[in-house]
Amino acid sequence: MSKSDPRDIDEDAILRGLSAEELEQLDIELQELDPENTTLPAGFRQRDQTKKSPTGPFDRFALMDYLEKQAIEHKDRDDLVPFTGEKRGKAFVPKPGSGQIPADEQITLEPELEEALRNATDAEMCDIAAILGMYTLMSNKQYYDALNTTGKIANTEGINSVVKPDVYKIYPEEPPNDTNVEETLRYIQKNDNRLQEVNLNNIPDIPIPTLKEIFEAMKRNTHVLCLSIAGTRSNDPVAYAIAEMLQANKNLQSLNIESNFITAQGMMAIVKALRKNSTLIEIKIDNQRQKLGDSVEMEIASMLEKNSSIIKIGYHFTQQGPRARAAMAITRNNDILRQQRVR
Repeated sequence: MSKSDPRDIDEDAILRGLSAEELEQLDIELQELDPENTTLPAGFRQRDQTKKSPTGPFDRFALMDYLEKQAIEHKDRDDLVPFTGEKRGKAFVPKPGSGQIPADEQITLEPELEEALRNATDAEMCDIAAILGMYTLMSNKQYYDALNTTGKIANTEGINSVVKPDVYKIYPEEPPNDTNVEETLRYIQKNDNRLQEVNLNNIPDIPIPTLKEIFEAMKRNTHVLCLSIAGTRSNDPVAYAIAEMLQANKNLQSLNIESNFITAQGMMAIVKALRKNSTLIEIKIDNQRQKLGDSVEMEIASMLEKNSSIIKIGYHFTQQGPRARAAMAITRNNDILRQQRVR
């Protein structure tokens, strides 16, 4: 490393040699400038070192007019090889008989077939090409249309027709969920035997206290078999209420809490509560706002291995180990249920 290398400069020694006024001036300059920020213009990264006096205020439009004038008046550079328009080489002249099939490669058909092909329309030739497997002469749609149609011409516009897009069916949007939340809550609290399925999916404005009241009432309800709150923005306080409900309720069979804001802590409470539940046969917990993590997935697999009643679980595992363990547990539970039905 040479003596002139900037890395040999002792910056501390230089700073110790500066006076108080010089240090103050250096601090002021460093506050106004940012030499390390490469995204700033040069004027904001270092001091103006030009010695020329300004000619006047900056005028962008005057500068653009000046640059345009300079570009127009600037003479184009001469070509190294002047263009004269002269054509070099010989013009292409096709050989006689080119474009025709050689005599040894020509195929002679029977007169009836020759007459049929000579009189065939463009649409009929398109179907014949598809039947013979000449799919390079037409689009995929024309090819498969001809194969799937029997007894009539499918491609009526011929081989050279313009490919048209498929006409897609337009399905109407699903109507919004019109379930009356307050009325449903009263039915659950009264344990009304007419209410066996609660569907609150995609109602985003349900207050969190109301959701907690629903699961508080579900602790004593004996008639609701299916409960779904997917897409209701439920969070961890709701998850803790669900966990308490699962430990007390002995009749609920299906629970759907997909597409909500439940974190790993809230889901862990629900999974641990399922260890003490023996009536739930289906649960859906996928598509939460945050990933549940490896520890929750391991807890889900462990819970399924100890819970013999759950035969369906809606969750996409990210780890291979918990996924395999959960699949084996679900298969075992389905086998147990099948054996009970046979008996």
